[in-house]
Amino acid sequence: MNSSDFSLFDTAIGRCGIAWNDRGVIGVQLPEAGGEAGTRARVLRRFPEAREAAPPPEVQQAVDSIVALLHGEASDLSTVALDMAGVPAFNRRVYEVARRIPPGETLTYGEVAARLGDRGAARAVGKALGQNPFALIVPCHRVLAAGGGIGGFSAGGGVTTKRRLLTIEDGGRSTPLFRSL
Repeated sequence: MNSSDFSLFDTAIGRCGIAWNDRGVIGVQLPEAGGEAGTRARVLRRFPEAREAAPPPEVQQAVDSIVALLHGEASDLSTVALDMAGVPAFNRRVYEVARRIPPGETLTYGEVAARLGDRGAARAVGKALGQNPFALIVPCHRVLAAGGGIGGFSAGGGVTTKRRLLTIEDGGRSTPLFRSL
């Protein structure tokens, strides 16, 4: 197994974390309760062997893009290198579809399933997104329940955080559930 590192960084929604190895980003952590200490503890629970370090240039670019996105700026995270070595094949396919959803757009779990060629896999899509280790880089917050419902969100703050992310991406308007692609 490759050694891994992590770094914490400030954003408009609080202190986030990012972990990486020599193959790419292995995880992104949204802010946790308890501020910096909570976020650091969560990163270390997820990546117990990781050492805190300054990000290399390619990871710093990802950090800068995340910071920009969370400040409501246009930011493309679709080219950030991810290490998906431990990610199940189905989840990888779901994450590939989700990564193609641009800021300001949404899909439903069923629409993601349809793009995978299996309209009946909406629940499996939701489960895969609930296991997403790459929050924001794989924008699972842009996938909603059928009928425009918000659906679930496994990050700290749950659906409140999901709504906040959607609102930031929608320019701060009070109706964060955008048009579907």
